[in-house]
Amino acid sequence: MRWGDFRRSSNVEDRRGSGGSGGGGLPGGRGGLGIGGLIIVGLIAWATGINPAVLIGGAEILMGGGDSSTSQPAPSQTARGTPPKDEMGQFASVVLAQTEDVWTPIFKAQGATYRPPGLVLFTGGTRSGCGAAQSAMGPFYCPTDQKVYLDLTFFDEMKRRFRAPGDFAAAYVIAHEVGHHVENQIGILAQVQERQRQSSRAEANALSVRVELMADCLAGVWAHHADAKWRILEEGDIEEAMNAASAIGDDRLQKQAQGYTVPDSFTHGTSAQRVSWFRKGLDTGSMKQCNAFQGRI
Repeated sequence: MRWGDFRRSSNVEDRRGSGGSGGGGLPGGRGGLGIGGLIIVGLIAWATGINPAVLIGGAEILMGGGDSSTSQPAPSQTARGTPPKDEMGQFASVVLAQTEDVWTPIFKAQGATYRPPGLVLFTGGTRSGCGAAQSAMGPFYCPTDQKVYLDLTFFDEMKRRFRAPGDFAAAYVIAHEVGHHVENQIGILAQVQERQRQSSRAEANALSVRVELMADCLAGVWAHHADAKWRILEEGDIEEAMNAASAIGDDRLQKQAQGYTVPDSFTHGTSAQRVSWFRKGLDTGSMKQCNAFQGRI
């Protein structure tokens, strides 16, 4: 992936080395193991989602409506400080900047204003607007403070444990979390939260799967437009992202961890679904193609 010559985002807060510990539990204080409550410890490192207990938002753009800005709280001010100087920190900053430069005109074309999320880099543990953040949780998006939380050592874990190396695989993970921010801005998360309150556990998990697949598709939309604008893709990059998407499928992770799958407990989608939805966004570049809440998935 070509990234070295591109601008860095100013919305990065580097807390690494601050010594702050986030304490126990997950965003929202539920103390579970990831979105919807993952039941296998081995899945934690790939819980690249959000906790449905803290979903918020309002929903217009995806369905063809107008600006949802009046219903959205303004993001908290991101503490910027000194920009990251290490290679991986700068890489994350570039990917965030590219998501800003892709989503801003897409929202503008639909009469809406895109408010970029912050990106918090931390080591070990820190605090988020959704509660404690720990490295073992993997990257996640907190809709309360509208920030993505990321311990960059997660990408080393991708290489070692899940055999999903590559800079574009890492970019896919960041873009997926930003996809949750897009979902928050257009109101999908609020709708899901309301429906989950009235649903059984299995139905709530199924809704979480749709949230995740939509974020995968939105990551593909980012990749489509970023490559069209800046020619960022190099040979093998698409395969890296597809490999990462496949590696985080609920079916694959559960089978590796316990030898069998429990479909009703799926919260992120199967490997095939995750690859398919990322590919849909990548091929079409259309936000409207990412509505995972209509029809079969």
